[in-house]
Amino acid sequence: MNIIFSDERMPGQTVVDLMIKAAVLCSKQEGVDPERVSVSVTFVSSEEIRELNRIYRNKDAVTDVLSFPQFETPSDTPEEGEVCLGDVVICSEQALIQADEYGHSGERELVYLFVHSVFHLLGYDHMTEEDKSDMRTREESIMEQIGLTR
Repeated sequence: MNIIFSDERMPGQTVVDLMIKAAVLCSKQEGVDPERVSVSVTFVSSEEIRELNRIYRNKDAVTDVLSFPQFETPSDTPEEGEVCLGDVVICSEQALIQADEYGHSGERELVYLFVHSVFHLLGYDHMTEEDKSDMRTREESIMEQIGLTR
């Protein structure tokens, strides 16, 4: 698993290690060889994510995370060579606010947002209640496996 982290606003090494472990588990769960996978992760300010949200989603508001998948489903990925699943943009400030609201650690919220995004990169969405439930089950399974339960 090759995760390319931006240098700015990097979380601590513990969070980075948990993100890598989680991404490997997500890939394996979906039948995508983690040795072939790369993902880009950028941490931004509230102002930066608001601007990205406005540009790419036409929503002029701060959000916690944005995902930019390269493929619609894992079956669309090339059969050989490195597979760049896409880009993840996380607003650390918003993640910490949400962690406080939900009553859990900032570490858990940052990793959860990353896991959520990796599943978006792997083709999942939450447009319907059924899709949302399926995605949430997958996310919680990964979070449990890495020891960051609610």
